[in-house]
Amino acid sequence: MSAQIGHLDLAEASAQLAPWTRRAPAIDADEYGQRIDKARALMRENGMDALLVTAGTSLRYFAGVPWNASERLVALLVTAQGDPFLVCPAFEEGSLDAVLAFPAVKRLWEEHEDPYALVAQAMAERGARTLALNPGATFAVHVGLRRHLDVQAIADATPVIDGCRARKSPAELALMQQACDMTLQVQRLAAGIAREGIGTDELVRFIDGAHRALGADDGSSFCIVQYGHATAFPHGIPGVQYLREGDLVLIDTGCTVQGYHSDITRTWVFGAPSDEQRHIWELERAAQAAAFAAVRPGVPCEDVDSAARKVLEAAGLGPGYRLPGLPHRTGHGCGLAIHEAPYLVRGDRTALQPGMCFSDEPMIVAPGRFGVRLEDHFHVVEDGAQWFTPPSAAIDQPFS
Repeated sequence: MSAQIGHLDLAEASAQLAPWTRRAPAIDADEYGQRIDKARALMRENGMDALLVTAGTSLRYFAGVPWNASERLVALLVTAQGDPFLVCPAFEEGSLDAVLAFPAVKRLWEEHEDPYALVAQAMAERGARTLALNPGATFAVHVGLRRHLDVQAIADATPVIDGCRARKSPAELALMQQACDMTLQVQRLAAGIAREGIGTDELVRFIDGAHRALGADDGSSFCIVQYGHATAFPHGIPGVQYLREGDLVLIDTGCTVQGYHSDITRTWVFGAPSDEQRHIWELERAAQAAAFAAVRPGVPCEDVDSAARKVLEAAGLGPGYRLPGLPHRTGHGCGLAIHEAPYLVRGDRTALQPGMCFSDEPMIVAPGRFGVRLEDHFHVVEDGAQWFTPPSAAIDQPFS
């Protein structure tokens, strides 16, 4: 084993877990106000009179309300002027008051009432004729609105939602940095407790408990642990695997801090690597580095994907999504959602801008044998990109 793999027992690893002391501050009321102002500016640019944001990550972004969608409508209605409206069940008013980031005009509805009538009424009061609907809304929301609004009056709010959320503020970057730092520490400790025969289920439980001990919102937001041939499946296969000498280990996990995500993958070898494992691992690291080097403001997202694929194709992998090679996009946006626009993929011509955040993970799959994914996140800066976490150094030294 290396000095970073299999060198800790569980007690030693647990002793390194304590509540995180370098905590990023919460998003403040002024920033929430700036988000509403930006949304209104984008609404004007796109000819939209009103914006309806339903429960989910966008409602958290604009109003600080960390609720998931259900069959009951909870939504923020933003019009050109005036305080936003909050449409919600009457019995939930107190719970919403506890998390709402700014004053809102409440429109409360009882269980037997139609909340979509309240949306239409509020629009009429403000003279709004067209409504931009959050793209994350369910079809049931669209159906409910159509009972009161002409279908032609309902537009796609993607230009507004993505136009606000794609570029992260310094406060958002700080929260993401904390989440990434915490997950990297968890990854280090997980590699440290590796031993022959340890089950993937035991590592998953340790990783979740470690995230909780450090103070993540709710343990691991997700966790994939795979050994050997199972690493060839990008999101794993079911069942428990037990670690053996010479296995590649792929751990992909993350957490959230005040809703903002981390998402880090490390692939390393338990024991001595084969020549093939080392060769593919080095190609993976070169592809990840090429993608990072291609980043600068104004570059289309798809060019970053292309930079990674050129490295792999020059080595005889691919082309395109053909295996052995890279079966998926090079990266995804990240923030309050673990996958959010824009994407580092062919066809996404979105120009990179400072504050955009992405994963960099051009995984290599050798079907039936193994896969290697190295995933770190970066944010775009004025002269290129900046890592949230330092990339892996070597197949037997996963942490720089």
